[in-house]
Amino acid sequence: MTHNTSKLCVLLSAGVSAGFAQAAESGFIAGSTATLQARNYYFSRDYSDIVGPNKQSKAEEWAQGFILNFKSGYTPGPVGFGLDAIGTLGIKLDSSPDRVNTGLLPVQDDGEAADEYSRLGVAGKMRFSRTELKAGELQPNLPVLVFSDIRLLPPSYQGASITSNEIAGLTLQGGHLTSTSLRNEAGDDKMQAMLGHLPQRQASSDAFNYAGADYAFNSNRTTASAWYAQLEDIYDQRFFGLKHSEPVGDWVLGANVGYFDSSEDGRKLIGDIDNQAFFSLLSAKRGGHTFFVGYQAMFGDSSFPRVFANVSPLGNEVPTFEFAFADERSWQARYDYDFAALGIPGLVASTRYITGDNVDTGQGFEGKDRERDLDISYAVQSGTLKGLGVRVRNVTARSNYRTDIDENRLILSYTWTLF
Repeated sequence: MTHNTSKLCVLLSAGVSAGFAQAAESGFIAGSTATLQARNYYFSRDYSDIVGPNKQSKAEEWAQGFILNFKSGYTPGPVGFGLDAIGTLGIKLDSSPDRVNTGLLPVQDDGEAADEYSRLGVAGKMRFSRTELKAGELQPNLPVLVFSDIRLLPPSYQGASITSNEIAGLTLQGGHLTSTSLRNEAGDDKMQAMLGHLPQRQASSDAFNYAGADYAFNSNRTTASAWYAQLEDIYDQRFFGLKHSEPVGDWVLGANVGYFDSSEDGRKLIGDIDNQAFFSLLSAKRGGHTFFVGYQAMFGDSSFPRVFANVSPLGNEVPTFEFAFADERSWQARYDYDFAALGIPGLVASTRYITGDNVDTGQGFEGKDRERDLDISYAVQSGTLKGLGVRVRNVTARSNYRTDIDENRLILSYTWTLF
């Protein structure tokens, strides 16, 4: 058994044993689930017309990751108790100092990527009626803090959260987070902000507070949302959203509309912030075909703020460009095809083109962006290889005020259901 395999087994046994040690009640054990995903990730970005102090012309790495998720059931009684655990392990397969900073692996002080990194996080949970309280390692997925599992290993946060579904159709959530473990780091650290795509490393915060409500009605075809978030002493943010789907004959029409209003908070550690962001993404689905058109607009003097290094639910944000700089206006056209309509379930292809302009670059000229994405993925649906997935991504992104990018990703994954 290799050192890395032994380490993974330690993570697995520690997570499961810690959970079982909390209780021997039948509900705790009978309701438990555990999965282990192996994720092999190749990431390559070529940079040209480089803007900024970093003159690195290429970021290219290959790594192997393992993600263990354990979720217990709840002990019997009016108040149930349980435990969740996540163990992660990342292993370097290929890298060099001139090709680091892909987001797959930590970069050491000597400029080399770490050979491996790992983490074990545990959260206790308590359930009363249809309300759940968690404390410890969390992976929230919220309009104001989107779960960005877009590299080798997922990020996580440390803190407490509460979710309540006591009223039919209404989900209430709130939380207080004190630190984060980034997607390519093993330890905890304070949280920083991003404006547009630029990390604001001059300041950090040990408090992210949020509260929000989602109300589903109209036979769950319509959901209205209202949220508030605060990265203490850096920014605060309000979000209002509406999602709707409507069957019309052989078609299903959809709409996803949202509005963010952001400003500085407390001690204003990164200065004044003034951003209002509107987005709309309309869709039309028939059979295996889905067509999208989106419009997004930034208002105010600042770019869109979010917690580093997260994505956001903005309709035109993609993993390469965000189209969220000050005053930017952007349009998107997208087409998806699900090959299940042709008798090949599990095979999905997507292509999209986004163009943005009117960017306030602060340099006396109008900034413009454009990006073309192509994604193809396949998940084996049955047989011996069920649980195997492959995804290919190719991107061309161009701008007259930021670095141009040509990107390729190849992701292989396999998920085992342990119990």
